[in-house]
Amino acid sequence: GEHRLSDAELARLHQRSPLVHGDAGDENIAGGIGLTVDLQGAGEDGLIGYKARQHAPLIDIDRVGQYDPDDFWEPIHAGTGTHSGLVLNPDDFYILASREAVSVPPDHAAEMVAYDTLVGEFRVHYAGFFDPGFGWAEAGGEGTRAVLEVRSHDVPFLLEHGQTVGRLVYERLSATPDRIYGRDIGSNYQKQTLALAKQFRRG
Repeated sequence: GEHRLSDAELARLHQRSPLVHGDAGDENIAGGIGLTVDLQGAGEDGLIGYKARQHAPLIDIDRVGQYDPDDFWEPIHAGTGTHSGLVLNPDDFYILASREAVSVPPDHAAEMVAYDTLVGEFRVHYAGFFDPGFGWAEAGGEGTRAVLEVRSHDVPFLLEHGQTVGRLVYERLSATPDRIYGRDIGSNYQKQTLALAKQFRRG
C-alpha cells in the first residue's frame, strides 16, 4: 500500500508535534517539507561545510573516530564563496548542513528527495534516509540538523544561503520499532550539527 503521507496528513502531523524546527513549516509543505541550506555557519570561524579532497587514502569503515579529517576534507567557511553563496565545482563532493532541525516520530521514517532539477544540475541526499526517532525529543534529539551530501554535475552551480535543496517526505510504519534511533543504541548523529561520518575524529 501507499504509506507516504499526503501534504494534508503531513501538515496535521507537523501541527501535533513539530517535524522541522526553524524556518520550514506549514507554509513550506508541498510534496514533503522543504529543507534549506545553511551557508552562514555558526561560531567564530563560520564553518559551513567540507569539500572532499581529490586524492586521499582509503579508509576502513569499521574504524570509528580514527581518521584525521584534514587528510580527507577541506573546510569551507562563510564568506569564502560568492556573496552569500557557494559555487559548487563540477563533480566535487561537499558536506553541508540544513538550516532547519529535523524530527522523525518513532512510528514514521523519512527520506530526503531531490528538489526540482530545473533549478540546476546538482544532487543532494546521497544518504538521505532518516530513521524512526531521529531528532526526536524523547530519544534525546530535540531536533537534529540534516547533513547534506551535495555534488554538482557538468557545470559549476551557485548555491545560495537559504536555498531549498531538498524535501523531506514521511512514511508511516506498520508498527513502532522496539528500538528507535538515539535511544540507548549509541547513535552517532542524534544531536549532530555539521558533522562528518563517524570514522573521522571530532573536535
